[in-house]
Amino acid sequence: MATSTPSDVPFMNGNVIDGKAVAAKIREELGVQVAAMKAKYGKVPGLAVVIVGERKDSQTYVRMKRKVVRGFNANPEVHGILVQLPLPKHIDEAAVLGAISLEKDVDGFHPFNIGRLCMKGRDPLFTPCTPMGCIELLERCNIPIKGKNAVVVGRSNIVGMPAAMLLNKKDATVTICHSRTQNMEEIVRKAEIIIAAAGQAQLIKGSWIKPGAAIIDVGTNAVDDPTKKTGYRLVGDAELVGDADYDECVKVAGAITPVPGGVGPMTIAMLMRNTVEVGGKFLSGELKHGCFSGEDSKKPSSLRESAVPAAIGAAGATVLFVAIGLLRSAFKKKD
Repeated sequence: MATSTPSDVPFMNGNVIDGKAVAAKIREELGVQVAAMKAKYGKVPGLAVVIVGERKDSQTYVRMKRKVVRGFNANPEVHGILVQLPLPKHIDEAAVLGAISLEKDVDGFHPFNIGRLCMKGRDPLFTPCTPMGCIELLERCNIPIKGKNAVVVGRSNIVGMPAAMLLNKKDATVTICHSRTQNMEEIVRKAEIIIAAAGQAQLIKGSWIKPGAAIIDVGTNAVDDPTKKTGYRLVGDAELVGDADYDECVKVAGAITPVPGGVGPMTIAMLMRNTVEVGGKFLSGELKHGCFSGEDSKKPSSLRESAVPAAIGAAGATVLFVAIGLLRSAFKKKD
C-alpha cells in the first residue's frame, strides 16, 4: 500500500486530503516571511498576472490567485510574472513564455527551468506550481514517495510532464500514461501513487485503483450541458469534477484529493511561495531586474516592448500592461 490513514495524519479527514488546510498553513508560513521583508525593506513581493480568453477553469484560478495576491502585493514593483495557461491555440505559447525574464518566471515554465527540472543533479530556479503542489500534498500528509510505483495520467507541459520529473527526483519509479497508452487501466492499477492530470472528467474509476493507493487529482472539468443557462451542469454540489471518479475512488484509495478543495488551493499557495522567495532575492539585492547569472545560462534578453502584446492582444487579452523588460497586468472587463 502507498499509505495508511491513522487519525493523527496531518491535513487528512479519514482518507481525504484537505488541500485547503495545507494551503492555509503554507500561506501562514509565507505571511511571516512577508512581514519580515516589510519590516526590513519596507516593501513586499509583487506579482503580475495576465489572463487571455474565456476558459471557465482558468478564470476561476485567476480570481482565486488575485484574492491571495492582494495580501502580499501592497507594492507595485513586480518580482514575478504569471501568464495564465492555456493560451488560445493561435498564440505561440513557447514564444510568450520564453519572453518572460528568467528570474521572474514564478510559474516555472521557462524552457531553462523545465530543462533543469529534467536533469539529474540540477534544480530549476522555479518549479511549476501545480506539480510542486502535488508533491507538497504527498509530503505534508506523510505519504512516502521514494521507491514507490507512481503513475502520471497526462503528459501536458503544465502538469503531467513536470509532475513525472518531480516524482522521479523524489526516487519514485514513474510511468506516464496518455491518450495513446494501451491497457491504461492495468497500468494504473499497479500504482501506489497516481497523479491524475488528463483533463478528462472522471476518467479514472474505482476499479482501476490499487487498495491503499494515493490519488492526487489535478483535474478541473466542467461537465457540459447545453440545456443549462451556464452551459454546464452540476455534479453533486460541485460545478467542477476531477479526472478521478471521486465517489468510486474514495472507497478504495488510502488517500485522495477532492475536487474542488484539493490541488487547486495548492497551486495558488505554490505560486505565492515562488513569488515570496524571488521577491526576497530582489529586495535583498541578490537579484536585479532584467538580469540573471547562472552557471550554465546566458543573460536572457529583455522583453521586447511589442513582442508579447502583439501576440496576446490579438486574442483580446483580459489583462495586460507592458514595458521594456517588465510585464504588469491591470484587470479590466473585456469589451
